[in-house]
Amino acid sequence: MKYICFFEDLSINDIPKVGGKNASLGEMYNQLSKDEINIPNGFATTSDAYWLLLQQDNLKKKIHDTLKDLDATNTSELQKKAKKVRELILNTQLPKELQNEISDAYKKLSKEYDSNSIDVAVRSSGTAEDLPDASFAGQQETFLNINSPAKLLESVHLCFASLFNDRAISYRDSRGYDHFKVALSVGVQKMVRSDSSSSGVMFSIDTQSGSKDLVLINSIWGLGENIVSGRVNADEFLVYKPTLKKGINTILKRSLGSKKEKLIYTDDGKNTLNIPTSQDEQNSFSINDEDLISLAKQALIIENHYKKPMDIEWAKDANDLKLYIVQARPETVQSKKQKDSNFKKYELKSKDAKVLTKGIAAGERIGSGRVHIINDISEFSEFQAGEVLVASTTNPDWEPLMKKASAVVTDKGSRTCHAAIVAREIGVSAVVGCTDATDVLKNNQEVTVSCADGEDGLIYEGILDYSVKDINLDELKTTKTKLYMNVADPSQAFKLSQIPNDGVGLARMEFIMNNSINTHPMALVDMYKGKKVKDEDSIRLFMTPYTDAKEFFIKKLSEGIGMIAAAFYPKSVIVRTSDFKSNEYKNMPGGFEYEAYEENPMIGFRGASRYYDESYKEAFEWECQALKYVRDDMGLVNVKIMLPFVRTVQEGKNVIKIMNEQGLMQGKNSLEIYAMCEIPANVILAEQFLEVFDGFSIGSNDLTQLTLGVDRDSAKIAHIFDERNDAIKEMLKMVIKVCKDKNKYIGICGQAPSDYPEITRFLVENKIDSISLNPDSLYEMNKVVSEFEVI
Repeated sequence: MKYICFFEDLSINDIPKVGGKNASLGEMYNQLSKDEINIPNGFATTSDAYWLLLQQDNLKKKIHDTLKDLDATNTSELQKKAKKVRELILNTQLPKELQNEISDAYKKLSKEYDSNSIDVAVRSSGTAEDLPDASFAGQQETFLNINSPAKLLESVHLCFASLFNDRAISYRDSRGYDHFKVALSVGVQKMVRSDSSSSGVMFSIDTQSGSKDLVLINSIWGLGENIVSGRVNADEFLVYKPTLKKGINTILKRSLGSKKEKLIYTDDGKNTLNIPTSQDEQNSFSINDEDLISLAKQALIIENHYKKPMDIEWAKDANDLKLYIVQARPETVQSKKQKDSNFKKYELKSKDAKVLTKGIAAGERIGSGRVHIINDISEFSEFQAGEVLVASTTNPDWEPLMKKASAVVTDKGSRTCHAAIVAREIGVSAVVGCTDATDVLKNNQEVTVSCADGEDGLIYEGILDYSVKDINLDELKTTKTKLYMNVADPSQAFKLSQIPNDGVGLARMEFIMNNSINTHPMALVDMYKGKKVKDEDSIRLFMTPYTDAKEFFIKKLSEGIGMIAAAFYPKSVIVRTSDFKSNEYKNMPGGFEYEAYEENPMIGFRGASRYYDESYKEAFEWECQALKYVRDDMGLVNVKIMLPFVRTVQEGKNVIKIMNEQGLMQGKNSLEIYAMCEIPANVILAEQFLEVFDGFSIGSNDLTQLTLGVDRDSAKIAHIFDERNDAIKEMLKMVIKVCKDKNKYIGICGQAPSDYPEITRFLVENKIDSISLNPDSLYEMNKVVSEFEVI
């Protein structure tokens, strides 16, 4: 055949002939099948087939004349001329020789699968020998469940025409690419019957933080086109690569998407149809852990073969229950970013503004402007530069509009949909999957779109001031005193870990619990025992898709801890067990029944005292089980454990006994258990406490409060609260000396070093082992420490 190549005859060297997608399919079909990578067979038209079409009826000249002097930034003109070019192509008959070869190849493929008319997917693939990103992923058409020679020929013709859709023309024009140096190949591939199963997209790099240690997997019910187009809010998972390579299956995140539709086969002549998913489908993950790990391992194989981060589409066949790879191409956003010594941190100056809606953040930027809701491509000409584009969803044709927007907000979509990927590529703040943006937001309303708050993208009312801080990472020095970070939000961990650091000195369990559990732990314990609790309906709704309260608690807590531990692995990550006060616990869903009123919760029923008390002991045991799971099952042995507010040595012994019973043994698998040094008794009896614990981390806030007798919550005496007081400095000096004498760890994780350079200097002078700082203080305090010591 002159114009057709089957996958078995293709390799990655054939990009100029069949484009990146098809060349990659041929490469994997021939090279990776032995590694249990399942590739459905198929064939591709060559670039010669496309050029043959353009020779018909002087078509090339007609296209050239139509696009001459085009202003691609003028959306109205772009739409008109692009449409005319597509009509020219579709009104030109496919060459007879090409029609015959496509029909013959289809018959051959059908026969291979014991069918007279096999169902195939028909996808476009841009080809160009001398362009760095010739595949132009997602710009051209895809047709699914094509099951006859006539439909196949029609689909191929439409694919050829889609080389001149609005976005493709705009993309080439903005990069100075000649329209006639790009051809189009059409891939024809046996479809995977995921219409009755699940499908999705995965990246061997995290598209948000850029971390190469993560595999990001999105999954939905039905055929995969809905996830690529952003029509459906997908389930999202993160798998940690370093431990996966060691044979440990570390799933760091499981996040449920709404998945309100699925694309299925239909026999009504339309080939595919979107139908609503059932409530059970919406409330359950569309892929199980076993398949999740299998996919992640396949991502590693594919990435290793190509030696670069990859963007991969996959599908699960409902008939044979096997996982198939249907596309793989190089990731085009994060992997192309050059390593920059300047770390940009966007931050709102005030977060008191009203949050109108929220979704999934794409990138870390902030943008603001007037809302302009666009419902259809016919409204593009009305959109003005600098407005906030709000839509139900976007598709590749919307790229010219997105480039004019100050920010993009969509109802639908997930982190790997086209809107999110394009927004990152062009540097626009985008929030996808809000579900209600087009209802809540109004035309001409002023809003600020922030992607600087972790994985949640927030849309605030009004135009808010924000800052962009440039941190020159090259200026940070390696110091003898370890500089740790305080990390509160697991979703920020991989981004923060890019700042030079020695580990995490404080990861607060209560912050993780507040985000991922959002329920009083004892309410979950009672639910697990079958007892009715207050707020149970709302708690169960938050637990979805989990129905077992204990499984929910341990999995969500271990994911939060694991995310921080993995981001900084193999550096130490010190996790402090929960330290909510009774008033904070009372305000949690289900919490009212479990907490007594306390006049001063700050020095009440908190910290270690809770853990061995019968009213909370079972919940603490669950905390221990989550920590053990992170260390033993997830393989993140860099986690060290710290107990807060240990009033007496006996309390320490009581709590460690419970931890031992739950499988957390000091010294086993390099486990170290520290105590917070935040009570004067910890300093006075330091030697006795250090017989029980492996070290101390100073909590300067509580130590100052209790040494000076100052209620931290009292505004009247706030002026007395000062960590620089000589009494506090004497306390710091005393405990550092005892730890040094006994060769035990001593660090500080309180607020004082982040606020006061003089405290940092004092600690360094007294030979403290580590100082844990807020991330935004690390840069300045590194300079302070560097004055004393640089390795």
